[in-house]
Amino acid sequence: QVQPVESGGGLVQSGGSLKLSCTTSANISNANAMDWYRQAPGKQRERVATITKSGMISYGPSVRGRFTISRNAAKNTVYLQMNSLKPEDTATYYCNALIDMQNHLGQGTQVTVVS
Repeated sequence: QVQPVESGGGLVQSGGSLKLSCTTSANISNANAMDWYRQAPGKQRERVATITKSGMISYGPSVRGRFTISRNAAKNTVYLQMNSLKPEDTATYYCNALIDMQNHLGQGTQVTVVS
């Protein structure tokens, strides 16, 4: 079972930080890409950050400069460091593993930012 498992969500004040983790039974070094997405109630799912197999990184425009994606291959874990959080960052955050061109999406972890 490849399904990623997210953790690290919670309640934080505006301006604060959280670090999300994503682990999977698959070897993330073999994943074509690992992504973080988020979805707020009533809104479409939004791509937050991506790290490819070769290490290329990209961010969605709303989080660029505040969020950082990284990975630890030895721990088979991908992280999302979120700084300067805003109430509009409130959403369920999902980890996705793209393996052999198939997407495997986790169950999500809730992040709530209060002002």
